[in-house]
Amino acid sequence: MDVLSLDLPGIPKLRSGKVREVFDLGDSLLLVASDRISAFDCVLPNAIPRKGEVLTRLSHFWFQKLYFVPNHLVDVAPGWLPEKLKPWEKELAGRSMIVKKASPLPVECVVRGYLAGSGWADYAATGGICGHALPAGLRLADQLPTPLFTPATKATSGHDENISWNECRSLLGDDVAMRLREWSIDLYEHGRAFAAQRGILIADTKFEFGIVDDEIVLIDECMTPDSSRFWPADAYAPGHNPPSFDKQYVRDYLETLSWNKTPPAPELPAGVVARTSEKYIEAYTQLTGLRF
Repeated sequence: MDVLSLDLPGIPKLRSGKVREVFDLGDSLLLVASDRISAFDCVLPNAIPRKGEVLTRLSHFWFQKLYFVPNHLVDVAPGWLPEKLKPWEKELAGRSMIVKKASPLPVECVVRGYLAGSGWADYAATGGICGHALPAGLRLADQLPTPLFTPATKATSGHDENISWNECRSLLGDDVAMRLREWSIDLYEHGRAFAAQRGILIADTKFEFGIVDDEIVLIDECMTPDSSRFWPADAYAPGHNPPSFDKQYVRDYLETLSWNKTPPAPELPAGVVARTSEKYIEAYTQLTGLRF
């Protein structure tokens, strides 16, 4: 069943994000990944079938594989559900995680391994990315000499804004900033190496961290098609924008419209919805080797 929004009577909802519904379970949180999709910071009216399940299952896969960094996961519904959630087992199945309560840190931890997206635009204008100098003559989609940590502020509305390393240190303190940079690059490099074995290039990704019991943990999601740029290795060719497994397919369609990228967002055609769902599921099955 498609889920665009969800209320659980008697279970306090803390917030609805662009994709996730967050509920308070007392000593933990319930994160429910809906089938909403956003583009250009606008939530579209269509559900993308199975999208929430892909995000949840793939995050769980990475949380287990990348165990060298602690994360907020308690369990994945319906593998374990408190009795008070049993009435909604059907709605929660496959798309829900029970997680520790964390205090989110105010920085998005972006790691870039290839020249794409806003990084490509920055390089074309400045010869670098977010203050990192790069060699001249790089092409669109070229692999970078080394993965770059490019932090951003977490905006409550509108576009997140890239910040400098010094600004990141000022926000977090030196010790925390250095830990997040080290962990983010390690997570990306381990994930990229594994994905490459499965025929997927992870061009860039975004991590979020929070504090639980005075310890830093990885929170939210991990290397999903929503938080990352996935390219099929067999279609990769530097100098061209590769096809992707993520919501770039939706962005590309929206770019053909005269829409001004402000709400309300336009309806997606049935064919775009179906193809987008297929791309999300394909990313999961190819990365994990599991049937969906």
